[in-house]
Order: sequence, then structure tokens, then C-alpha cells
Amino acid sequence: MTSPDNHRAGFACFVGRPNVGKSTLMNSLVGSKVAITSSKPQTTRRTIRGIVHRPDAQLVIVDTPGLHRPRTLLGERLDSLVLSTLTEVDVIGFCVPANEPIGKGDRFIADKLAAVKKTPVVAVVTKCDLASKEQIAEQLLAVSQVGEFAAIVPVSAQSGEQLDVLADVLIEHLPESPPLYEDGQLTDEPEQVLVGELIREAALEGVRDELPHSIAVVVDEMMAREGRDDLLDIYAHLFVERPSQKAIVIGHKGERLREVGTKARKQIEALLGTRVYLDLRISVAKDWQRDPKQLRRLGFYD
Repeated sequence: MTSPDNHRAGFACFVGRPNVGKSTLMNSLVGSKVAITSSKPQTTRRTIRGIVHRPDAQLVIVDTPGLHRPRTLLGERLDSLVLSTLTEVDVIGFCVPANEPIGKGDRFIADKLAAVKKTPVVAVVTKCDLASKEQIAEQLLAVSQVGEFAAIVPVSAQSGEQLDVLADVLIEHLPESPPLYEDGQLTDEPEQVLVGELIREAALEGVRDELPHSIAVVVDEMMAREGRDDLLDIYAHLFVERPSQKAIVIGHKGERLREVGTKARKQIEALLGTRVYLDLRISVAKDWQRDPKQLRRLGFYD
């Protein structure tokens, strides 16, 4: 891989409380869907890397779960994952939405970031398309008062406003380096993980508020059908914590699960560029968010 003089490359991560638009922001900067998004908080459960390519730089964005005060073992592990990521990146983007007042959760995270002494922090005021100019101005002032930031950048992932400015500001803090990934590579996530995340996103849509944190997906098998190079067979398992939740996901006469399968299949076909046969099963893994053995089985390690 060749690179021009003064080429920069490195890692940035977005942190913030749940549902402040971190995954949407990463997808918009990368220009492709590499992280799932949902209106439900705490959708992201693992660190996912999205890669922004420019002639002068390669910005690798690490999307993290939302930081929060954990109530389950899963929550503790997700917070631990975020805090370990903060020490491994070159610059941190602290995301605060323009259309919501700064609260305890934001201050809790700002305090955590203040303890990360050596890594510069850029405050990112997100969702500016949902706020008036007056609200944005007030939020910029409010954000400036919760911590010491290298810069404060208002953006809208939906409209694309100021995304180039944000990329410039983050890239300023990266070291001079040749590219870390091949040109055109948008993420380093294994396809199987991305497929599982797309299935989980489809399952999250339209379910009751208590359900999102109770859904986990494991892709058991992914292989080309014998004798067909244009069709991929995917066998996946949805796990919930209680029989009542299983009934919600299945829906009346299996209608809801079929909808989930259809939506997920279309997204997977778009991601992989091939036709897909998707076989979805659903099982109860009782209280898996609190059970260390179950968490390991579902891919959430210590």
C-alpha cells in the first residue's frame, strides 16, 4: 500500500450515553452501513470498526456500546469494553444530542473521559437536524461547561451537515502513518458477525420496550449451497430470556418472525451481494444477561 507524504492513519472512538446517534454517525462517515441502528437505547453490544478512506488519511472509527450505569452482568461487560477502548484510540468523540438537555448520564461520561489523560477528546453535538439554531447554540455552550475538549463540532448524520469538518478535526489528532487497511475496505468485522447484527436489528423493530436487551443472535452456519454459486444458506438462532418474549417475537401464527426474516434477508443480500436463504430459529435462554456461562456462549466474553 502506497501513501502520500504526511498521510495520517489511526483510530477514533465515539462514546456517549445510549441512543445519542453514535452508530448512525459512524455509518454516515463511512458511507455504508457497518453498524446497526435502532431507536431503542443500547442497541450496540460490541465494538465495531468502520473505515473512512481519504487521499490524505485513513480514519478508523470504533463504535462502542452506550456507557451507562449497568444493571446486569451484560451491562457491566459492555461498560468494561467501552472503558478499555478509550485507552487504545488516538482521539475520542464524545457524543451529545443537540435536542436533549445535558443530564446525569452525560456528566457521568464526561467524568470518565476526564480520567483518560493522554487521549484528546472532541465533543460532537449530534442530531442537529432535530434542533433549532438557538437550541444548537445553547447546547454548544452547555457542552463546553462539562469538560475540557480539543474542539466542539455540531453535526447531523442524517443531512450530512458538518461531517467533513468532524472528519478533519478527528484526523488532525491521528499520527502520521501509511494506511492500516486495504483501500475500499469499510470494516474489519467478520461477515458472520455483521449478518447476526442485521438479524438482531430486524428483530428489534416494533417490539416492546423491555425486549431489545433480551434479544441475542448467533449465526450457526453460513455456506454456499452445494452446486449453486449464487445462493448462500444461513442458519441463525435468536435467543430471548422468557417464553413470553418468544411469543412476542414469533407473533400471531409466526407472522412477526417471518417479517423479521424477510427484512433481515434483504439487508444481508445487500451487504453480501448475493441471494440468501435465511433459516431463523428462536429459543429461550433464561436470564442470559445475568448468567456468565450463557454470556460466553452468546459471544460476550470477560
